[in-house]
Amino acid sequence: MPQIDVCFVWHMHQPFYKDLVRGEYKLPWTRLHGLKDYYGMVEILGAFPKVHQTFNLVPSLLAQVEDYAAGKADDPFLRLALKPAESLTAADQQFLLRYSFQANVDNLINRYPRYAELYQSRTRPFSTQDFRDLQVLSQLAWFDEFFLTRDPDIAALVAKGREYSPDDQALLGRKQTHVLGEVIPVYRRYAATGQIEISTTPFYHPILPLVCDSNIAGMSNPHVPLPSRFHYPEDAREQLRRARVYMERQTGVAPVGLWPSEGSVSDEALTLAAECGFKWFATDNGVLSRTLGRDAGVVETYRPYLWQHGGHELRSLFRDHYLSDLVGFTYSKMGPEEAADHLISRIVENAGGRDSLVPVILDGENAWEYFPESGREFLRQLYQRLESTPNLQALTVSEALERHSAQPLPGIFPGSWINANFDIWIGFDEDNRAWEYLLRARQTYEKYAHTVPDADREIAYEEILIAEGSDWCWWYGPHHESSNRVEFDQLFRDHLSNVYRLLAQPAPEELSRPILKQSAVEHNIRPASQISPVIDGEVTSYFEWMGAGEYKIDHRQGAMHGGRSGLQMLYYGFSGEALHLRLDFDPMPQPALLEIRIKTKRGEHALRHPDFAVRRIVEASVPLTALNYKPGEILSFQLSCWLDSLPVEALPQNGWLEVETGEPSHWP
Repeated sequence: MPQIDVCFVWHMHQPFYKDLVRGEYKLPWTRLHGLKDYYGMVEILGAFPKVHQTFNLVPSLLAQVEDYAAGKADDPFLRLALKPAESLTAADQQFLLRYSFQANVDNLINRYPRYAELYQSRTRPFSTQDFRDLQVLSQLAWFDEFFLTRDPDIAALVAKGREYSPDDQALLGRKQTHVLGEVIPVYRRYAATGQIEISTTPFYHPILPLVCDSNIAGMSNPHVPLPSRFHYPEDAREQLRRARVYMERQTGVAPVGLWPSEGSVSDEALTLAAECGFKWFATDNGVLSRTLGRDAGVVETYRPYLWQHGGHELRSLFRDHYLSDLVGFTYSKMGPEEAADHLISRIVENAGGRDSLVPVILDGENAWEYFPESGREFLRQLYQRLESTPNLQALTVSEALERHSAQPLPGIFPGSWINANFDIWIGFDEDNRAWEYLLRARQTYEKYAHTVPDADREIAYEEILIAEGSDWCWWYGPHHESSNRVEFDQLFRDHLSNVYRLLAQPAPEELSRPILKQSAVEHNIRPASQISPVIDGEVTSYFEWMGAGEYKIDHRQGAMHGGRSGLQMLYYGFSGEALHLRLDFDPMPQPALLEIRIKTKRGEHALRHPDFAVRRIVEASVPLTALNYKPGEILSFQLSCWLDSLPVEALPQNGWLEVETGEPSHWP
């Protein structure tokens, strides 16, 4: 009877949501998936000691989990979930209604009758009790199955169902810290027994071949339009080095296995991995097909290879794309026993009577939202079959590699797990703009890093490494959609802005504007007449801004909670030889930290206090000569607000505001 060894590799990853300068988490997904997936995916193996598996842990994910477990994470989403419902402001309530239902309706929301009731009635006014129940249930729904059933306090909250109290909110906060504190220890414990192997990914999950040399994308797809060349192999090496050092500190053993971010490989990237001490890597069998120059079927896929290049070598696996996608995207629509039977039968059928090594590699967290009870019954059924089928054995990757001879592979085709190219992350206009911004920030770091204190230089470089992560360009371009795309865009630009701030250099105005080609909801009325305001920071009279242009953007469209400038309205107009501006803030920022930049098609002009008057409002007059314009021309301009050298608002988000600077008789 042939021996079939099955290698499951579960990839655990979330983007790095923490702004290092502000110290705040901009999205809650690391915490929520930390409550729901990371612990239980390992702990379930306790009932199946013969099932060995590999977990690929991204260091930047664990660093965030570590932050939460230590109680150091400043998470406004959690802070608002725990805030007394009686104290919620109108903005707080709006925020809760926007974000508290960002969960799978069938398996997370509808599982709790009161949560489903609130979801169905979310368009009507909520009472204080409605909001408190929403605050509790929007968190409780994400707890791991083990804690929902085994922790008496959590089980009691589930049983209570509604009419939650402030004490219940406080309990939920303490339990979240406890659960997140159990995540890293459970991996360390199971790794010590040998039942799991821990592999890793470059620290901040970059597309390593593109960091080494972004022009490599042209080899994978000769037709892709590329940005300016990004060529920093030293950063790629640092991402790999830091990953091994950090994971050894967390687990006690430096990982020998590497799942390159998004399965992205090139000979240069793998050479760096070998030099950093890795012994094996895995990627997709689409890359194997392009490497071999022919379709890689099950015969080619169900065996290990020995990559060799320039005197370096690594053992390698190429995942069965079809089987991996069945688990990730299809089996959630089937019953657990039926799905488990189907997967086992396909593995046996594909092996075709041959000794085989079957690599099943996929996301270990996001898929489970689409399964009832986080897919635990499917996993139990699957693991029972793996233990009871005589010729099947679930092994870690290193265990399996010891049992199978490897076929030499002289070099590898550069590509990722998606279509064996890099088109998801480079080539489209939004992606390329992101790479251009990253390149300019990286060049600025090279130029000015030696001029700032060591602590600032180190954090600036950390922000560069974060901005090299794959997650930002995952959401740029037309391939993927998310209700948080706006937040991802903002966070990417914030990371780059932090680089300039830490280097004591002005951040480019472009970082104040979305890279996303979004359609913002905006209110813009062009000036109707010349104005003559008194520039004193006060609303001197009702009439002084009458006839001015008015611009207002709807901040409900994608604003992150508590993170922007508070700018409510811009009034703008002209008289004599000056552009007049009025900015209404709520709350008013500290004048010493506020900078207003006016960008025209002829240059840029910055206003800093006392260039503007500030009391109840901000008012300023800018001579046309300072903007390189003269009366009679149409002035096209954009305005951005900066606080403490970081961009916080841009008006308009797309296009230009226009002012006629001629005599009133020339006006339409």
